[in-house]
Amino acid sequence: MTWTAPEAEVTDEPFLGAERPMLEAWLDRHRATFLRNCAGLTGEQLATASTPPSNLTLLGLIRHLTDVERVWFRVRLAGQDVKARYSTPPNWDVAFEDLDPARAEAEYSDLVAEMAEARAAGATRDLDDTFVHVRWGEMSVRWLYIHMIEEYAQHNGHADLIRERIDGSTNK
Repeated sequence: MTWTAPEAEVTDEPFLGAERPMLEAWLDRHRATFLRNCAGLTGEQLATASTPPSNLTLLGLIRHLTDVERVWFRVRLAGQDVKARYSTPPNWDVAFEDLDPARAEAEYSDLVAEMAEARAAGATRDLDDTFVHVRWGEMSVRWLYIHMIEEYAQHNGHADLIRERIDGSTNK
């Protein structure tokens, strides 16, 4: 049996409420939107390039976002001694190279696990708490949430176009 990426439910974000739950809900909405763009696709389809010569693929984005979640929340915010799985920041492009469609299920699971780890790391800190980025200096947890929403929003645009190229699906 061929593995396909599972369905993903995108929930509505709150229109009113406190800042923290709103930021968390928006980030989770963008995470789910990305996963929805992968839903129902095989490893081969996830590894399909958008438009040659570009190496932009949904599987590459899965790997990239796994590292983004891991590095920003676990390494930078929580200070955990873990390394990126697929790239060596700041060279994020390595995540788009040497893709193996047979590893798609495991790599998809890695992303979902890192999303959960990121939620746990973020939950331990207030929005006004700060951490230090080696190159950029002090930044707030609030900035991190906004940055991650922006990161997913950008890549969701890519994912929409890649998905449409693969099977014609638009905004599932």
